[in-house]
Amino acid sequence: MVRHRILSERAAGGKPSATLAIAARAKKMQAEGADVVSFAAGEPDFRTPPHICDAAIKAVNAGAHFYTASSGTPALKKAVCERMRQDIGVNYDTDQVIVSPGAKFSLFLAFAALLDPGDEILLPSPFWVSYPEIANIFGVNVIDVPTAPNFTLTAEMLEAKITPKVKVLVLNSPSNPTGAVVPPEEVRKIAAFLERHGIFCISDEIYSQLVFGDARHISVASVSDYARAHTVVINGCSKTYSMTGWRIGYAVGDALIIDAMGNIQSQSTSNACAIAQAAAVAALTGDQTCVAAMRQQFQERRDLIVRLLNDIDGVHCHSPGGAFYVLPDISAVFGRTMVRRQINTPTDFCQLALEAFEVACVPGEAFGTDRHIRLSYATSPAQIEKGCIRLKEMIENNN
Repeated sequence: MVRHRILSERAAGGKPSATLAIAARAKKMQAEGADVVSFAAGEPDFRTPPHICDAAIKAVNAGAHFYTASSGTPALKKAVCERMRQDIGVNYDTDQVIVSPGAKFSLFLAFAALLDPGDEILLPSPFWVSYPEIANIFGVNVIDVPTAPNFTLTAEMLEAKITPKVKVLVLNSPSNPTGAVVPPEEVRKIAAFLERHGIFCISDEIYSQLVFGDARHISVASVSDYARAHTVVINGCSKTYSMTGWRIGYAVGDALIIDAMGNIQSQSTSNACAIAQAAAVAALTGDQTCVAAMRQQFQERRDLIVRLLNDIDGVHCHSPGGAFYVLPDISAVFGRTMVRRQINTPTDFCQLALEAFEVACVPGEAFGTDRHIRLSYATSPAQIEKGCIRLKEMIENNN
């Protein structure tokens, strides 16, 4: 009898999301009574704005209980087109839009539609944890493009890493985990780089509305005709409107690519939740003052956490231009002994922080760096202060 192994190579090689795993552990400890300060999950602590919730209730009462078109309702696709026109200055038709159950699945579909096993992608690092894992699922090779120490991607960095097998650049600006925003002049150079080498771009712009101070986001798709035709823009409602649990993401791009993504989605998840789609229409077309209010609070929290972290001996933290993450360099504390443990890696640091000081952070190894940890400041100022006080105690008073 032939004995088959249980798991496929694809499944056996997969890793769980480090951010979700640590967030889940922090929540479990909280449920058991621990006073954990969690900087782990990339999830706003704001409630979804009332007018969006009202739209969902109205949809339920109106009978939105059934399947929609697999790629999204006409109303939501139209709303996405208008939001793209206003936000990035590019006109798309509804056949260039697909709505998915979350922006992560939109990314998954873009990888599936564009890439074959053996293809290569350029991936600026530090990177979001899921990019290399999705690439691995499809047998795609990742070429790391380091951006440290200031985390600002340049076209020159990409030129140094290009190979004949590269088909796609994965661009994430503002970035998770660094918060870096690629400056407009550099975005234009990156668009020229794409055209010069005849490659595509998957541009993850989920944090595009969370940009602070003098930083300015522009989409690479808005720069040239080539870039528009060869870029799949990924966005969604989770971060901008505090709708993480509603699971609405979307992608826009060339109709041929979007149609292929739609075919894959029709054979996998089918449509995103009908009620959540109705809520998303209200989010995208309604009053945007809620976005400005949340953005202002995130900026204030950014300033607070950067100041507090830089006040800790051995910690160096850049002030990010967007998103709601900081990626402090903690490598100066490596080799120290804290609470009878020697700290040599970000993982060592984060394990001790959670177990002994009840502070949840994500180790940099998950993001492709062995010098940093990631903290999400999508939590209250009081929690930020409490968590940073504990980290200061851990580093400065336990040697």
